[in-house]
Amino acid sequence: LSGIEIDGILLVNSGITPVTNVPSIASTVRSSPESGCSIVTYTGAGAVGTIGHGLNASPGMMIVKSRGTENWHVYHKGLDATAPQDYYVRLNSTGARSNYDGFWNDTAPTSSVFTVGSDGGTSGASNFVAYCFAPVEGYSAMGSYTGNGSSSDGPFVYTGFKVSWLMVKNTTTSGETWTIYDAARDPHNLATNRLQPNASDAETSGTAARDKDFLSNGFKVRGGSGEQNTSGDNYVYLAFASNPFASNGGLAR
Repeated sequence: LSGIEIDGILLVNSGITPVTNVPSIASTVRSSPESGCSIVTYTGAGAVGTIGHGLNASPGMMIVKSRGTENWHVYHKGLDATAPQDYYVRLNSTGARSNYDGFWNDTAPTSSVFTVGSDGGTSGASNFVAYCFAPVEGYSAMGSYTGNGSSSDGPFVYTGFKVSWLMVKNTTTSGETWTIYDAARDPHNLATNRLQPNASDAETSGTAARDKDFLSNGFKVRGGSGEQNTSGDNYVYLAFASNPFASNGGLAR
């Protein structure tokens, strides 16, 4: 016996029992490993530290927010396949990715903890909330794709399920908004109605340059807008399924 976990919190005596991946910052975790989602609250230590997320799998995306006036900082595994782990984007901004080791301390999250740096925007002595997502087959996917610039035949992105909800962000070029599309507002292709998490704007349909198809095993980019398909630019996404777990009897893992 190396430890006891209650409601996503690992109870150990690190001064006696030799253990690894023990969070150094206390947190409260509400997690659903089956669906790959957790909500974590903690008080920053003002220094590098690790925090438990309760997912039993490495998060592919995390949204971390000070419960004060700081920005919404986003970690995403697809920011750049060759990048250091310090890249982040802001959910409340149209900015491109930034690289600063004060946020994630150049450390990828593990199956038990994520790491924050010493910057006040991530681990300063204030209260924080983190929304963590790990990919679950048949339910959710998070990844990246590279734009090809085509106005009619953009990239196809494989998710392994029919997409119901999709959020996309250009991380290479500054000034491009986050966009959300879903099958509730667009039950038939093309998906045209979008919301912008970084803005207070009402729903807009944009132009054909922003259209997408929701397919049985992923999504297809149909336009050449900079929001979704500038040639050579990197895009990250978070997607959820229309009929999760239908093919495996309802089992998430």
